[in-house]
Amino acid sequence: MTDNSQLSAAQGGLDGTSPPAPRAPLSSWTWREIAYLLSNFPLGVAAFLLVVVWLTLGLGLSVTVIGLPLLAVGLMVCRQYGRLERARARVLLGVHVPEPSALRPRDRGFFPWLWTCLKDPVAWRHALFTFIRLPWAVFTFTLTLVSLFVAWPVLPWVTRWLSNVDRAMVRGLLSPSDELERRIAQLESDRATVTDTVAADLRRIERDLHDGAQARLVTLAMGLGLAKEKLLEDPEAAAAMVDEAHGEVKLALQELRDLARGIHPAILTDRGLGPALSALAARCTVPVTTSVDLPERPAPAIEGIAYFTVSELLQNVSKHSAARRAEVEVWRAGDRLLIQVRDDGRGGARLDGGSGMAGLAERLGSVDGLFVLDSPVGGPTRVTAELPWRARTGG
Repeated sequence: MTDNSQLSAAQGGLDGTSPPAPRAPLSSWTWREIAYLLSNFPLGVAAFLLVVVWLTLGLGLSVTVIGLPLLAVGLMVCRQYGRLERARARVLLGVHVPEPSALRPRDRGFFPWLWTCLKDPVAWRHALFTFIRLPWAVFTFTLTLVSLFVAWPVLPWVTRWLSNVDRAMVRGLLSPSDELERRIAQLESDRATVTDTVAADLRRIERDLHDGAQARLVTLAMGLGLAKEKLLEDPEAAAAMVDEAHGEVKLALQELRDLARGIHPAILTDRGLGPALSALAARCTVPVTTSVDLPERPAPAIEGIAYFTVSELLQNVSKHSAARRAEVEVWRAGDRLLIQVRDDGRGGARLDGGSGMAGLAERLGSVDGLFVLDSPVGGPTRVTAELPWRARTGG
């Protein structure tokens, strides 16, 4: 009889009279959600009280010299509170919300900082979050506590529903304002890249002028001065010096032309990308074929970036690829200008390989462009660049 009873119990209620199987333990995610919902109450009350006291003092004292600075400092604290809440949601709810861009006053000084803080939409939304959060925190704390001790079977569903509302609240009020703010942060980074690039170009131009044309012109001036002194006493020597100075003038002019071509070639301005790239290909040490299919000319800035991108890529082909031939194609696809440079060299080029590829990628990225490098070891190498198409305006 005892054996039959044990067998019936082991069979888990096949006759419908045995108790149900033991309930599975709550998942780790459910426990995290419970911890989040229960901790909402103390944090929500503390944040609400701080914000109420801060706003009351700041607005009440706004007619004095300390009111507005107090509001600004409080808004900075609200930003830090938002960072804390994002971290808590990331750890306990698995919600990954990007950090808003940092405050950057346009000018230095107290008043630009004060104005930037007072009109910060991110901080004000974080302050609003504390007001909306308090009644919700009270409700979720009570319901979670009751479900934890009284309504255990429905606890996983209750916590999931409540925490999903919290997830939506965090995404809505604690995320960056919108795509525009994320774009602003990206453009600020791109602006730094452009600034560094322009500074490097200016240093290069200054170095080329100092070491090239300027030094040659100084030598020319000294030679003409000596020729002037010898003009009466030794006309033949003076004539030889003038001939030598004439040669120096030609070299100086050529160096200045090369330097001007490096800034913005005249052929690009006058005739466009097709002839300009053909001229580039003619100067390359590797045979290059070019194909430019553009129904119209893009904006001068886009033309310039495209030209110098191809110029640097062809320099890499000459210096590093050991290629026998290369090809350059340029065409328009929708609102994008596409460039592809291929060579049959040894390949192995990398963005971090010191060949200037990383700099090109940064330059294109700064104008919302793309740079894709495909260069397996053994070749061939294919570089594809995209630029935004912007219509040419004016003459």
